[in-house]
Amino acid sequence: MNKTALITGASSGIGKAFAEQLARDGFDLVLTARREQRLLELARTLEAERRVRVTVVTADLADPAAPQQLIATLDEKKIPVDVLVNNAGFGIKTHFRDTPWSQHAQLIQVEVTAVAQLTHLCLPRMIERGYGRIVNVASLAGLMPGAPTSTLYAAAKSFLVKFSESLAAELADTGVYVCAVCPGFTLTEFHDVMGTRGIISKLPAPMWQSADQVAREGLAAVMRGETVYVTGPINRALAVLMQHLPTRTAQRLMKGQAARYRAVTRPNAST
Repeated sequence: MNKTALITGASSGIGKAFAEQLARDGFDLVLTARREQRLLELARTLEAERRVRVTVVTADLADPAAPQQLIATLDEKKIPVDVLVNNAGFGIKTHFRDTPWSQHAQLIQVEVTAVAQLTHLCLPRMIERGYGRIVNVASLAGLMPGAPTSTLYAAAKSFLVKFSESLAAELADTGVYVCAVCPGFTLTEFHDVMGTRGIISKLPAPMWQSADQVAREGLAAVMRGETVYVTGPINRALAVLMQHLPTRTAQRLMKGQAARYRAVTRPNAST
């Protein structure tokens, strides 16, 4: 195939699943994340099982210099990027006012600025070659009313949706497709990091998808030219429902569900 996919946040969860799916489809890979050992283990497995070339570039996209350095490294190695999966991200479990600005700034850098910059860096050569696929891993949260402790996370995911829509319109007839993939509750370590595993596990089993299901659906969506794709039939039904509910009703529902299923801590709140 001689095409290469760059996946950010590839060390676990949805990013790892995208790497596995793309390797199954014959793409060479560039894996990037902060955890080098995990990336190296995944690279060895995929090279052995799928007979693809896998390059590991350790990077922390919270560093504003990281996107440029990452692409410069690939240029030095003469590795083109035909598929870009902007997956890296994280959540914040405390209220906006109780969280240090440094954490908010990192979230914006990783989930907004780095996504836009990596896309901007990869896009010209995709257009020149007449082929490119860009997946922006957003979230069902980006299509729903805002909820407590989701302040910047949901806003960032909403940005990815609008960014993908606008960019896809700009790129019509270039051979470059852009898709915002919007999963709902996904079985990854995200909820362990957030400390919400025990609470979230109360959700009915049909609400959950595996990371592999999300990656498989998302990759198929971008390949066929979808611009915004919500994974899973239940999530798609929820997205449609929220679009048709009165705004205040939808906001009340989201606030109630957030209180029920999120462990909210306020370490700096006054007593």
